[in-house]
Amino acid sequence: MQQNKILVRAIVAAPIDKVWDYYTKPERITKWNFADPSWHCPTASNDLKVGGKYIARMEAKDGSSGFDFEVVYTEVIAQQKLSYQFDGRNATIDFISKQDKTEVIIQFDPETENSIELQREGWQAILNNFKKFTEEN
Repeated sequence: MQQNKILVRAIVAAPIDKVWDYYTKPERITKWNFADPSWHCPTASNDLKVGGKYIARMEAKDGSSGFDFEVVYTEVIAQQKLSYQFDGRNATIDFISKQDKTEVIIQFDPETENSIELQREGWQAILNNFKKFTEEN
């Protein structure tokens, strides 16, 4: 049975070139890529091309747990769209310029271990961190 994609979105008060830069540069990714303040993203790499890999290390600050989030890009359109595969699932991120703001829309296939709502909340929390970091820097 095909499950519906989960959708999260945010409107970032920044132009699309800044949003794209902050979303794709490893030195920026490590500043916002976590769902909870007790976690962090100590390392990230991003080979931004079709077939390229994005890898972000996500860890609890107390060292109790962690994992690598790794994807392979299937589509890259600069300042417009990223699509990738991870763990047998797909995700798409659209960047839509709205004058001096940018809407970021993420759609992804759910996994079966956690509830849809928990997955949505986690991805939305990370996107909210991204929005906050981008707008404040």
